[in-house]
Amino acid sequence: MFNDIGPLEVVTLVVLAVLVFGPDKLPKVIQDVMRTVRKIREFSESAKHDIRQELGPEYKDFEFEDLNPKTFIRKQLDNDELGLKEIRNGFDLKKEMAEVTDAVHARDTDSSSSTSSSSSSSSSSSSSSPGGGPNMTKKPESGDDRPPFDADAT
Repeated sequence: MFNDIGPLEVVTLVVLAVLVFGPDKLPKVIQDVMRTVRKIREFSESAKHDIRQELGPEYKDFEFEDLNPKTFIRKQLDNDELGLKEIRNGFDLKKEMAEVTDAVHARDTDSSSSTSSSSSSSSSSSSSSPGGGPNMTKKPESGDDRPPFDADAT
């Protein structure tokens, strides 16, 4: 229940309790707190029992801890009815990413070589489109594809 409280915090709480309640009243306060915790536990167990009884026999294996999404997912992954472990183990993400990057880089080198050959053939054609306006699809014939640096824009 109190897994995230460290030893220093426990000592601080004890010292604070002694200062607030005093050494004379502290045992009585501890008894009252423990009695209240027991009553709350009894009430929650009674409520769980009533809910299980109302749900019927088909929910006899129902656990209220399964309502926590992390617990539910962990239980379903451990169950592995769908073969999720096999699917998860079948993926090698690094290999997949390497294949994708290789394919993209190969496509970039193919497209750059095809654009350089097409740009040499298109350089002999006119710079206007068939409609009479400027050709907007033609790329500038510089070796650098980046836009010019604008010092005022940064």
